[in-house]
Amino acid sequence: MIGSLRGVVLERLGESKVLLEVNGLGYLVHVTPKTLGELEPTTKAFLYIHHHVREDAESLFGFSDRDERQCFEVLIATHGVGPTMAMAVLATHSPRALIDIVAGGDIAALTLVPGVGKKTAERLLIELKSRLQLHVLDATNKVGGSSVIGDVRDALAGLGYLADEIRDVLREIKVGDEPEVMLREALTLLGARRA
Repeated sequence: MIGSLRGVVLERLGESKVLLEVNGLGYLVHVTPKTLGELEPTTKAFLYIHHHVREDAESLFGFSDRDERQCFEVLIATHGVGPTMAMAVLATHSPRALIDIVAGGDIAALTLVPGVGKKTAERLLIELKSRLQLHVLDATNKVGGSSVIGDVRDALAGLGYLADEIRDVLREIKVGDEPEVMLREALTLLGARRA
């Protein structure tokens, strides 16, 4: 099993893959948008790898840090979550944000992930509470016991924005530790759309 790779990025392939050359061999690695942003062609790179083996295929999933790989492995060990959905979750929420979402029971934040509806989000919250080791990753983006995403969503709703508008804009902004920054970015995007 492959646990990590160190080599040179030959090229980016689309929005979710890189070709990484290690000692003359080219490895096709699926990556999150965060990791892809850190991998420039012709530069050296180190990736933590999850080697996914099925009867009909083998795939490599690469992550720039251990927390992302650990979170991915927790997700794919969850009933009904395959590698594609796990990567979609990590493309939408960082590991810290995901822990915050699970700890706060924030169903709406999970429905921001493409392909995850309300029922799936509810099931994921229940299953991830028992699987995600909340002590492993420090959930620093907790604010008063609720999720940062939930706080931003509530603030936008309080300002009179519709649920559809809020959901769409939350999919576009970067999830961070600062609700004020996220709210400013959301308001800028919403203001531009209404102008």
